Amino acid sequence: MLKMKASCERCSAPLGLSDHAYICSYECTFCPDCTAALKEECPNCQGNLVLRPLRRTSPTEVARPGFKAKLEAILR
Repeated sequence: MLKMKASCERCSAPLGLSDHAYICSYECTFCPDCTAALKEECPNCQGNLVLRPLRRTSPTEVARPGFKAKLEAILR
């Protein structure tokens, strides 16, 4: 499962689940302004930065009650 990081790694701008953000294949996460400044290249791995998929809810909000506890234990 894709880890949805809550802030830009360069400027620490908050990034919500449905906010536009950019990631590389290692899930380094950047806001749109920093992505433009970096010319869509990850400074950590030099990989491409692509638009992160949007997520409207947390996985634990849509899961069945028994599954929610298991998922939360795994994500800790």
